[in-house]
Amino acid sequence: MRRITLAAAGLLAAAATTLAVTPVAFAQETGSVRVVHGIPDTPVDVYVDGERALDDFAPGTSAGPVDLPAGSREVTVFPADSDGSGEPLLSATADLPAGADVTLAAHLTEAGEPTITPFVNDVSSVPAGQARLVVRHTAAAPAVDVLAGGAPVVSGLTNPDQEALEVPAGTVSAAVAAAGTTDPVIGPADLDLAEGTATFVHAIGSLEAGNLDLVVFTVDGLHSAPSGVPSGAPSGAPSESGTGALALTGVVLVAGAVAVAVRRRATTAGR
Repeated sequence: MRRITLAAAGLLAAAATTLAVTPVAFAQETGSVRVVHGIPDTPVDVYVDGERALDDFAPGTSAGPVDLPAGSREVTVFPADSDGSGEPLLSATADLPAGADVTLAAHLTEAGEPTITPFVNDVSSVPAGQARLVVRHTAAAPAVDVLAGGAPVVSGLTNPDQEALEVPAGTVSAAVAAAGTTDPVIGPADLDLAEGTATFVHAIGSLEAGNLDLVVFTVDGLHSAPSGVPSGAPSGAPSESGTGALALTGVVLVAGAVAVAVRRRATTAGR
């Protein structure tokens, strides 16, 4: 069992439980959560506090955002169509503070082991005419460079780090290459970076297995003079199904910095 906490903040690993949880009415008592499933060839069922919350989640997809009540949750992830007994693929106990916007990505480490990593989603205002691009290395691969229009814009990104850029709004041809090279191992793929949005790009899969891919979702409504409440439209899955979530987390930023203290133990079925 893994316990995940955020120093001076807090973190919820709630495995896309949101589809089975009724949001509470008070914003100060919830956190906004999004999920990414980046473990290839592993559809899963997710249980929260012993109850099945998500069924047959497909890899390579994302879900959210959904508000979850603040508090502690027990989350277990099993192979799809299991009965929720025995040894889970992954498990977590975590605390969710009120007020947060976080993605929890289930993915492979650089060595190819399954893990869960929380990421704080920067959904602050974006300057006029700009868009925010956030790239996350969540693939079983060594350091990579992120290319835009064939030129590196992020260099030497390692698993499980992220980097954020503010760029002119527009369409960008993005690709991922081994660090120090320009030969893509993922992409190129066109990203529509609209003004006042934040686009979160996750590199997933395994270089050795040849199944590297991207999971992308966008948060809009982030104009300097906001015209609405930020919302997220996950890519790669129908919104009604929310397919592709292993776990959810929430965090609170304190003075612009978050220190994450994580004690992890990933398990595989049958071990």
